[in-house]
Amino acid sequence: MNYTEFLKRKSQLGGMYGFKPLWMPDFLFDFQKYLVEWSINQGKGGMFADCGMGKTPMQLVWAENIVRKTNGNVLILTPLAVSQQTIKEGEKFGIGVKRSRDGKPAGKITVTNYERLHHFDSTDFQGVICDESSILKSFDGEYKKQITMFMRKIKYRFLYTATAAPNDYIELGTSSEALGYLGYMDMLNRFFKNNANTSSLKRFHGSGQKWNFKAHSENPFWKWVCSWARACRMPSDFGFDDDGFVLPEKIEMQHIVKATRPAPGMLFTLPAIGLKEEREERRRTIKERCEMVAELVNHKKPVLVWCQLNDEGDLLEELIPGGIQVAGKHSDQIKEERLLGFAKGDIRVLITKPKIGAWGLNYQHCSHITFFPSHSFEQYYQGIRRCWRFGQKNEVKIDIISSTGEANILKNLQRKSKQADVMFSKLVEFMNEHLKIKIIKEFKQKETVPEWLTKKPSQKTMQYIRATA
Repeated sequence: MNYTEFLKRKSQLGGMYGFKPLWMPDFLFDFQKYLVEWSINQGKGGMFADCGMGKTPMQLVWAENIVRKTNGNVLILTPLAVSQQTIKEGEKFGIGVKRSRDGKPAGKITVTNYERLHHFDSTDFQGVICDESSILKSFDGEYKKQITMFMRKIKYRFLYTATAAPNDYIELGTSSEALGYLGYMDMLNRFFKNNANTSSLKRFHGSGQKWNFKAHSENPFWKWVCSWARACRMPSDFGFDDDGFVLPEKIEMQHIVKATRPAPGMLFTLPAIGLKEEREERRRTIKERCEMVAELVNHKKPVLVWCQLNDEGDLLEELIPGGIQVAGKHSDQIKEERLLGFAKGDIRVLITKPKIGAWGLNYQHCSHITFFPSHSFEQYYQGIRRCWRFGQKNEVKIDIISSTGEANILKNLQRKSKQADVMFSKLVEFMNEHLKIKIIKEFKQKETVPEWLTKKPSQKTMQYIRATA
């Protein structure tokens, strides 16, 4: 090994572990073909494409290529109710996908829910796909560890999600570790510094400890991410035409309700400080907030109603005529039936929590959403993107309902939204720089020449110019 090869190994840049595509169907858009070709050559990596960019057909083509190359099986892991949508997408594009509940491969491409992974044996598969992989953060540590260990034993593996780490750079390390690249702790030690100088881990920009980039490490960090992942908000991120992928208008309306009674010992409501006060404020205002939602959805069009508490869901189901709730108390079968029932139009108002139904489902038929905000920007983003996604033909109205005491929650959500925009923009920027992609933007504003350049110089100015020439 020469010194150049030694330095290349130390850079920890992901290599190409796949093969040249054996099949590239015509139903893919140009930008999708570009991404699929890269993913097949990569073999293992992350596809961080925004909602509605066609991640399902892209992952199905990836899976079919693995099958044709290895003659083995591929497992697709999805959130609840997304399995059925994946099967339908397979039928639409002529790719055989079958569902398994007992842990045995149902065909060359098998799809199942994350919750049933413990029934499966990794040695039965040559490839694995984690659809909406950001949902892994919703599982506890043991569950997440099980999924990561299952993936580590498989040669070809890919993560597909719209929000890999929408406001937290550090969580990209968990994706890298699951794919077999740089481990989570190794990533932290290489690119970040712990300002609090403690061993406990907390979220980036969280309370107490903060992990920030080391001096001059930001560019190498993004170069490293781009070596095993691709991010895409629009086809133009890779120099392709955005025709057909321009989203309709999104209208966000904030509704502040007042509590009928302030906190004990208070004459009027003050902004809640800390999680304890915020929980108390949320429970104290359940009735007022739910009544506001019932008033806002009093029409005949489909509505997606997001809640945070079981009591909120129960009360909303009582107050909204025709409202159907999907809750944790329901069996997986009932959850799936109701989530898919809303997609089919059998249910007008769907009431559920983001952690149950905010990942992977397509509800373009619905253009009205209500939301009780929390500190999780990802839940909010995924919640609204079920409806506000490519394929939506109407403007999407989003009603955000909170109490006067929840002002700090709204501020934090807005801060995280801006931080998420910065992170994704950085990822695309460094990705384009790394891939040498030149984005040509169309400027419609007419150029104007300053008046002093067009104005004829005075006789005195001309005399001065001649004298000093």
